Amino acid sequence: MVRPGSLFIEDLHKIKKFTDEGFGSVTRVYVVCEQDKCIPPEFQRWMIENNPVKEVKVIEEADHMPMFSAPEKLCKCLLEIAAYKYST
Repeated sequence: MVRPGSLFIEDLHKIKKFTDEGFGSVTRVYVVCEQDKCIPPEFQRWMIENNPVKEVKVIEEADHMPMFSAPEKLCKCLLEIAAYKYST
């Protein structure tokens, strides 16, 4: 079966831009994985600078897949973010 495809370019032109009231109201925390070989720490920091976050957490032993390389540290980090700092 062949289905017509689309890149949704027409739809993207109609979508409203992100606003501070919408997207900007979400608290963002970035977790830097120091041993990431796919996304180097320098590029991760560039992403942080260009999309400001409330906090930056660092997992020094984590690589690109922290759920495999440092699962306990990732879990601790996520629990801190969810339970202690930003719960409502």
